Order: sequence, then structure tokens, then C-alpha cells
Amino acid sequence: MENVKLFSYQQMLVNKKNQVLRLICLLLILLIVVFVLSMNSGFIRLSPWEVTKTFLGFGNHKQELILYAFRLPRILIAILIGAGLSVSGAIIQGVSRNPLADPGILGINAGAGLAVVTFILFFKDTATQSIFLLPLVALLGGLIAAILIYTLARKSGAVSTVRMILVGIGIGMLFKALILLLEMKMEYHQYVNAAIWLAGSIWGSNWQFVLVLLPWILILLPYAFSKASILNIINLGEQNATGLGVEIEREKFLLSGMAVALASACVSISGGIAFVGLISPHLARLLVGPRHEYLLPVAAVLGAMLLLIADLFARQLLSPNEIPIGIVVAVIGAPYFLYLLAKSTG
Repeated sequence: MENVKLFSYQQMLVNKKNQVLRLICLLLILLIVVFVLSMNSGFIRLSPWEVTKTFLGFGNHKQELILYAFRLPRILIAILIGAGLSVSGAIIQGVSRNPLADPGILGINAGAGLAVVTFILFFKDTATQSIFLLPLVALLGGLIAAILIYTLARKSGAVSTVRMILVGIGIGMLFKALILLLEMKMEYHQYVNAAIWLAGSIWGSNWQFVLVLLPWILILLPYAFSKASILNIINLGEQNATGLGVEIEREKFLLSGMAVALASACVSISGGIAFVGLISPHLARLLVGPRHEYLLPVAAVLGAMLLLIADLFARQLLSPNEIPIGIVVAVIGAPYFLYLLAKSTG
């Protein structure tokens, strides 16, 4: 009888895994469709045949310039940032056991943004010579924000959901006020660029930005996926996790640091894009459930798709002018956050 139950359980796990794999394949197909639409869309339109011809090496110089110098790096940046922010949000939600957590809402993005703006303002020459330093600078700002939030939200040895959200919003507002003060010291063209960047923009992305962000995503995402079982155990509660032999504080520290690093690296390239790390994990949880070995990859694909669609709208709504992509995501994400906040019972 026990063998039959064990076999049934194993069969259920196999079926679940196959369902998730089919879902991921479907989402990847949809992502490719959006990818193709993004390649075709813009101030200068390229037909699917022209895009295909250019990829095969038969396009003219103008088509190659539009495709390879402008659109392709921008699309790849959107995919990388969407995946990175989504996985970062899923990890923060798992570690804190807080369904409303998101690096943008909690002020981590604002901390990273403050560090980058400070660096650009006071170290102009260094900032322009090597953008590869920006993710490290953003990481420092993100870590400072995370430490402040955790310290101020902790009361009587515990961190409540609502307290963390409120402290995070307060810290984020403080950092944004400091950013405004720094912007007042900037020259006009610096101020305009900083304002657009902080609103969340991937306009002007090139292959150098892809090379800056790509190592962070390639290293941290697989590491996050490898920690899925630890996140599952953490969700059982600290006592159960300790009973199962997990060094809970060490694992929380590593996972939190990884989430902050992912969010900070993305913010250093895209500026203040919020809500991606909130929406994508929630949608993924609705589709595949709470197990992180399924949730994390699905959230990554959903986040990439969400940001790519938002970028498509940002380019098309007021064409030939563009809307910062962060504004488009905020229009979607803010009502969703209020809906989740109203539903929460914490």
C-alpha cells in the first residue's frame, strides 16, 4: 500500500513537472512573438520579411543599423532586466514570506539609484570612462537600503509584513528626496538625462550595456534556481527549516544579498522600474503554485515578457516620442499593488 502511495506521489510530481515544462515552452513562444513584434516596431518600421532577411545577412546597411545597433540591444536589455527584477522580487517574497515585497516598493531600487546618481555627479570622468562600475555602485546603494529597511522594520525580534512595506516606502521616499537634491546640483543636460533614467528608461541602450548586465544575470539567475529547495523550506517557517537542518540565517543572508545584487544591477542600467518584481512572481504563483523550482523560471519568463510588452507600448503610444518604460509599468503595477494590499490580512 505504501509503495502504491509512493508511486502515485512520484507520478504526480512527474505530471506537475511536465505541465510546467509545457507552460514554460508556451511562454517562450509568446516571448518570441513579442520579440518579433518589437523588432518590427519603431519610428522606422521593418516588415517581418525585412527583419528575417537582415538576420540572414541579406539586409541593406540601413536595416542592419536599425536592427543591430538600436533595436536588438534594447530588446535584450528589456529581457534581461525583466527576468532579473522578477527573480529578485520572487526571492525577496520567499525570504521575507511577504507577498507584497518588491525591490522597487521596498526602496532598494531607490537606494541603488541614489548611489548611481551620486557617483555620476561627483565622479563624472570615472562614470563616463567605465559603465562597468555602475552595477557595483548600485549594489552598494541597494545593500545600504536593505540593511536600513531590515533594521528599522525589526521589532521585538520579528519583522511584520505591513511594517516592512511602510518602512520600505518611507526609506524609498527619503532616497528619492536626496536624489532630487543631487539633481539640483547637476547641469541642465545631466538633470534631463538623470530624470529620464530615474523614471525607468532603456532608451539609448547599446551593446555595451548588454555586456555590463549580462554577467550578473548569467551568474545570479542559475544560482537563484539552485536555491529553490531552500526557499521552499524557508516558506515552511523558521522552526521547521531549522529542524530540517537548514542554517536559516545564513541562507536568508545569501538569498537576500543575491536578490539585492540582481535588483541593483538592473537598476544601474534601467533606472527606477518598479512593480515588475511584484507582478511577475504573483502571476507565476497563480500559474504553477508556490514551489520555487517552478515559480522562479516562470517568473523570469513572465518578467521578460512584461517588460518587453511595456517597452513596445512605450515606443508606440506617443510615437515618434517615447514614454519612459517605468511609467508604463507603474500604470499597470500601482493598481495591482493596491489590490493586493487591500486583499492582505496581515
